[in-house]
Amino acid sequence: MINPLLSRRRFLAGAAAALTASGARAQESMFGVQIEPNVGYGVESDEGIDPAEWYVGQIPDGRFYIRRVNFEKLDPDYRRQLVRVDFDETPGTIVIDPVQHFLYSVREGRTAIRYGVGTGRDGFGWNGRAQIARKAEWPDWHPPKEMILRQPELPEVMPGGPDNPLGARAMYLYDGNRDTLFRIHGTKEPWTIGTNVSSGCIRMLNEEVADLYLRTPVGTRVVVLG
Repeated sequence: MINPLLSRRRFLAGAAAALTASGARAQESMFGVQIEPNVGYGVESDEGIDPAEWYVGQIPDGRFYIRRVNFEKLDPDYRRQLVRVDFDETPGTIVIDPVQHFLYSVREGRTAIRYGVGTGRDGFGWNGRAQIARKAEWPDWHPPKEMILRQPELPEVMPGGPDNPLGARAMYLYDGNRDTLFRIHGTKEPWTIGTNVSSGCIRMLNEEVADLYLRTPVGTRVVVLG
């Protein structure tokens, strides 16, 4: 089902929220993306959550299994769906709206496949343009040195797998040859979709990021709205 155009009212509300949050953002970096100097990949608490309620089976995926999400627990707005859009980007481009917690994979005819995402909490938001320079299945996680300084208990590297914070897939955002340190990646915490929980990265359901991964070649343009 194709949703109606995103409303002007919703756009203005999102823009106002973005302006309010902008005071917490760091200065613009040399590659034109606003970032927090201590960027990392947040490992959020699941206190009070029963993970068993969020899963209904699993899907074989290479060396591991992707746990299937119980979509009855997820807000319908954040389920993958085809929608009409009012922005003018080349088909194939990824557009991320961190205020509304949506990621759009743009198609022909002003339509897009829309996914729900989790985005950066206060002080870790960012916006700008980048491109996907590399991709990985079940990637290893290398916490940035700034994050290890904040959380010394973290390992220097965590092998890929179901418990890895990067989930089943990761797409690495670069500006030219510069790694922005931001990723689009999966999560083992589906209850965080639609919230501001990460340290700047864009997190998706593992099932959804695996779908996006297949649609998204290296070199894809990424636009993060501000």
